[in-house]
Formats: sequence, structure tokens, C-alpha cells
Amino acid sequence: MVRFTDRDRLRVVTLDRPERRNALRPADLDALEAAVTGAAAADVPVVYLRGAGSAFCAGADLDVVASLSNPEAFARHGQRVANAIETTDCVVIAGVDGAARGGGVELALACDLRIATPEATFAEPGVRLGLFGAWGGTVRLPRVMREGDALDFALSGRTIDAEEALRTGLVSRVEPDPLAVAESLATNEPDALEVVKARMRDRRGREEQETAEAAAFGELVRAHAADIAADRD
Repeated sequence: MVRFTDRDRLRVVTLDRPERRNALRPADLDALEAAVTGAAAADVPVVYLRGAGSAFCAGADLDVVASLSNPEAFARHGQRVANAIETTDCVVIAGVDGAARGGGVELALACDLRIATPEATFAEPGVRLGLFGAWGGTVRLPRVMREGDALDFALSGRTIDAEEALRTGLVSRVEPDPLAVAESLATNEPDALEVVKARMRDRRGREEQETAEAAAFGELVRAHAADIAADRD
């Protein structure tokens, strides 16, 4: 089950299946995608993703995985949702409190920021079952962590704590209240947030990126000229 509430400039999306550590079934993936991508249509610039109870997300529901007749389609399903999180115009922040495992790590990787509490832990334990993270995990993990750290994390299946996650780049910050970080970020200008995310996520060549960067900067200056002048004074 996935639920959300909207506040001023902020949508809080909660994975709400605490009895299964928020493990995700196909319907949950669809609901998550709709909740996150729907924020942009509702003019909500920041999305905060969290888990109910003592875990962030245990990943895919293993009862579902064990019964799959088309595992490739299930992998593609998770990839689509992760891609939707990564490419939505909204800034998406994962607030990780407690365990993030497997697909839960992969969903967090698709977010723009990962803010962990001191109690957060992370693992890709699928290798112990003959599996691996196929919701874009092998693509994003070495982009976010150093490649050597990413390989160690994914191949060992070991659990790392918040401090190691911070040291290796898996999380952006360790904070006692990740929601407060999201609330603070949501006070920034929505169009500037959207532009910064789009430019940082641009995978084109340098010249194309710099051209787009200059054009976006010009648009923002023209849109906020009065505010810029007032702040200078």
C-alpha cells in the first residue's frame, strides 16, 4: 500500500506495509509511480519518500518473486518506476530510517537525494539467494558510489550502516530528521529546483549540456529579475 499527503510545496509519499517491511508488489509499484509522478501535475515541486514502521523498504516481495512466470517483465516494471522517479520534474528525496534492502536501495538510488537517519542500514542481499538488484541497481549503484565500493556492496551482500553509506557516497547526509531536510529544500524556488535537477541529470555531451545550462540560466534570470534586484538592495 502506498499513500501520500500534500503540504505547501511538498508531497510526502509513504510505503505503508510495515508488517512486511514495506515490501513491494506490482500494484504497489504502480501506486508509487502514480504518487511520485502525480506531484508534478499537482505543481508540488518536492517529493519525500519514506517507509512506515521500522523499515524504509525491504524491496520486492519475495512471495511475488518466487511465483513469477515472467521475471523479465517484473524487472522491467521496477526499472520503469525507478526511471519515473529519476526523470520526474520534481525533486525526490528518500528519507531512509531503518532497513533499506534490495529494491528498496534501488528506489532510493533513483531519488535525487538520500537522507539517512543514524539508524538506517543498507544491503543488497539478493546474491545470497542467487539474485541481484535488477530495478536499475547495476546501472545506478556505480554512478552514486565509487565503483570499487559499489562492487563490494553488491557482491558481498553485507549490511552497511549510515556512516559507511555516507562515506561511500550512497547517501547524501545523515540527519536525525530527514523530513526536515525535505521541508527546508521545498522553500526554494520551484522552477530553480526543476532546472538544477534537469541539468544535473543531463547525460548528453558537454557542449550540449553547457548550451542548455546557459539557456536555462537566462530564462530564470528573466523570470526572477525583480526578486534578484530586490535581494541585492
